Amino acid sequence: MEVGYDIPAEVGMAEGDVQTPALIIDLDAFDHNLQVMRGIVAASGLTLRAHAKTHKSVDVALAQIARGGASGICCQKVSEAEAMVRGGVRDVMVSNQVRGAAKVARLAHLAGLAKISVCVDDMDSIAELSTACHGVGTQLSVLVEIEVGQQRCGVLPHDAARLAAAIVAAPNLRFGGLQAYNGSAQHQVDESVRAAMMGNVTAAVREALAGLLGLGIDCPTVAGAGSGSYPAEASSGLYTELQCGSYIFMDADYRARGGPGVEPFRHALFVLSGVMSTAVPNRATCDAGLKSMSMESGVPAIWNRPDVRYDQPSDEHGGLSDPLNTLRVGDRLRLVPGHCDPTCNLHDWYVGVRDGRVECLWPVTARGKLW
Repeated sequence: MEVGYDIPAEVGMAEGDVQTPALIIDLDAFDHNLQVMRGIVAASGLTLRAHAKTHKSVDVALAQIARGGASGICCQKVSEAEAMVRGGVRDVMVSNQVRGAAKVARLAHLAGLAKISVCVDDMDSIAELSTACHGVGTQLSVLVEIEVGQQRCGVLPHDAARLAAAIVAAPNLRFGGLQAYNGSAQHQVDESVRAAMMGNVTAAVREALAGLLGLGIDCPTVAGAGSGSYPAEASSGLYTELQCGSYIFMDADYRARGGPGVEPFRHALFVLSGVMSTAVPNRATCDAGLKSMSMESGVPAIWNRPDVRYDQPSDEHGGLSDPLNTLRVGDRLRLVPGHCDPTCNLHDWYVGVRDGRVECLWPVTARGKLW
């Protein structure tokens, strides 16, 4: 493949020769994040199902399993899960609802190729999954998602036992436990507000577990902890599985939020950008704009350059404040995206860099797998 058309770099190339804008992984920081989370999981006694919606990469997922303490991964969509299974991942949860005959059929087929689990929040979904799996002779593990404060998906906690009983009774399905995740708690800056939110989460889980106990249904898994809240779930005595995702890369929004759960992890993901113009005094322009980074969580931070600031994104350009006129055309900047997950979905390749050299090139395997 040709550098500059098919791929942004090749192994052995100097970082300064990588075609920009490019999505790069600092492999030393990446390895550090793997080992830190491995230690956290071991100390907690819980399992880690790393969330692949962050990176959408088979290579990253396999590293998380082989070296980072993960027992499997999460995905959000059937096609995303299928990309992981095709790449060699053998334990995948679709931590989301799957609706529609075509998607359900693909999920049922996938369950014959790997260990697959999925979430539900209504009775009709249970019937659809059971019928599809029965038709192809596969089995699915099915978790009941409960509403714990985000008001997005999930049944009210007191309804969880009713759905669990239906799963137990359904052919080709087995009850996998509870999914209890509050995404709105992940980036909450105020510690007292986040603590109150997580108190509501654990109260909802206790209510759901009590309902299961009342029907004599064992709950093998309680899952859902994210990178911004996992210390609360891990210490609750209720959760059995963490589903952290962004920890592997970290982004500017998580770093700004801070807190003990975020602090041990390093920035490992950057958009490498080149300065393309300094024609305007006290300003510069780089080649990474809205088509290179997601900015709904804010503009990127500029790594190790406190003297300049990214402040004016447009489609193909990034406007930079450069009050001392220090930037020159051709300078390279490592930009820390505000939100890593959707940023990764904008690129085809990860360029793995160590000691200033390209060490690996990994495809963003499930880019665009939205179904």
